[in-house]
Amino acid sequence: MAGICELGDEPDEDLYASVNMARKESRTRSRLADPALGDALDLLLAPIARLCLARGLNFASAVELLKHSYVGAAREAHAGRHGPRDIARVSAATGISRREVTRISNELVAPSVVRGSPATKVFTKWASSAKLRDRNGQPKPLRRHGRAPSFEALSHSVTHDIHPTVILDELCRLGLARHDADSGLVHLLRDAFAPHEDQGRALSFLGSNVGDHLLAAVDNILADQPPHLEQAIFADELSDASVAQVRSLVGAQWRSLLAELVPKLEALIEADRVAGKRARQRVRIGLYSFHTDMAEPTEPLQKD
Repeated sequence: MAGICELGDEPDEDLYASVNMARKESRTRSRLADPALGDALDLLLAPIARLCLARGLNFASAVELLKHSYVGAAREAHAGRHGPRDIARVSAATGISRREVTRISNELVAPSVVRGSPATKVFTKWASSAKLRDRNGQPKPLRRHGRAPSFEALSHSVTHDIHPTVILDELCRLGLARHDADSGLVHLLRDAFAPHEDQGRALSFLGSNVGDHLLAAVDNILADQPPHLEQAIFADELSDASVAQVRSLVGAQWRSLLAELVPKLEALIEADRVAGKRARQRVRIGLYSFHTDMAEPTEPLQKD
């Protein structure tokens, strides 16, 4: 069946109070004013809880992070307002004490933005450029030095601030490229950048990619007219062999999307620069696939 979807340190007493409050709130789960919101949050929080447990983040620490997010969101909703009244507004909106709102407000810092490094930008341009692909659509091996097409020329097309050797060393360290010293050629080893070996960077990408996806979905829910494209295809009753074929199909679609969009985005950036336009917008365009076992049907309760 297929379809389309649209759309730590020991805690202090205040933190223990928050944990106890969360326990009390769990008893009112079935009495939420908006049960649909509760159902959605269950689905969103389950993988977050799994990640926290896998990385040793205890519940009290997670509650502290959630409190920071609540205060940050409430302050953003009242942007431009400061002082005691702002603290009171945030406290009233979140249910967090004014003392805690004051403490957290003094600790809030803007989250770091994960930007592509020169090495990943070179990788993306190499993987997406039609001029750097062979007749079969595969990335061509490049001479290390010399005029284009070469790795040196490719690196300089991205940045003149970092030597191509440094960029090549980083790509090789990440397992994205290989330099054959005998032939002098540089080979691209992957068609997608997924830094699994670097857990810190992988977590940063997780936050940025999933965070922007969730922001798009929330904006669409809260806005009168959804401002973002956010759709999905779903299917069930598939065999393992069929799922393998789906993964291959999605991978091919991603390579096609990458090859088409990256040059167009670069052209738009350059056109805005030449025209002197105020360029303060950013976009993130993604594609993902997910597969898992279907849920087992539940047996109806038998009456005595």
